[in-house]
Amino acid sequence: MAALNQMLYLARWFAGARFFKQHKPLQTVLFVTDACNLSCKHCTIWNHANPRMKPYEKVREELQYSYALGSRFVDFEGGEPTLWREGDRNLNDLIQLAKQIGFFSCTVTTNAQRPFADVKADSFWVSMDGVGELHDDIRGAGAFARLEENIAACGHRHVSVNMTINTRNYTDVEKAIRYVADNPHLEQISFSFHTPYAGTEHLFLDWERRAEVADLIIRMKREGYPIMNSRSGLTLLKTNDFKKECWVSNFILPDGTRLNECAGKTAGVCDRCGFGMAGEMRSVFDFKPDTLRSGLRLRVNT
Repeated sequence: MAALNQMLYLARWFAGARFFKQHKPLQTVLFVTDACNLSCKHCTIWNHANPRMKPYEKVREELQYSYALGSRFVDFEGGEPTLWREGDRNLNDLIQLAKQIGFFSCTVTTNAQRPFADVKADSFWVSMDGVGELHDDIRGAGAFARLEENIAACGHRHVSVNMTINTRNYTDVEKAIRYVADNPHLEQISFSFHTPYAGTEHLFLDWERRAEVADLIIRMKREGYPIMNSRSGLTLLKTNDFKKECWVSNFILPDGTRLNECAGKTAGVCDRCGFGMAGEMRSVFDFKPDTLRSGLRLRVNT
């Protein structure tokens, strides 16, 4: 019944967006803290000096606001969202709150440096920047070993990894795909390309290499490797020459700032966007069958 309700909502949402230009978000990316237990070289969010921890009632308000906009899926992010605390409350209380409000599913994006077997999310996306030493080069010594240990101990059937491709790790993409395929604890891998926010421009992969890497991922997708991105979406990312539909997600930042589109628009980096879901959403509205299938598996599988 839950899956049917989700399918019906998705059908109504798509019809409203595609034919009646109703720009209602489908997903909320909600940053609950900027506290983190890593200092990743590509990240502009972590705050070790004076980390914010959103109050429970503030999160309630932000979830209610997003639900009223039309959002039905929420991704809790940070910093590291599993660090969120308020008194005796932890991240599970926020997940329960979202379900009470009416969200269909809750995703947690984690660096997997802490055990997360007790987190009651519907799915998890683990940030992985390469295999072994390359991951540690970006995230710190021992990070990959902790990631492997906590993924293996999680026991959840919907644990996947996301890799953001940049100048430091683009040579490791094939190895990462094979690693996920061979890991019985992982479901799939998704890809984005580094978007050069201020201070991280050196990690932006030039367009020629970006196209080569995208072609590699497309080839391995055709070969049956568990890659979330659709071939149509990846093809668009090669040149970034397409109309963005960034309103599909609304974003609420650690300081409470509410954005109706990706923060990249405010930062002025849309012309170098590498966000994987940007290509996916454009392909959805272009009626690409492979993207529609990927989207339904992503949204209804949980």
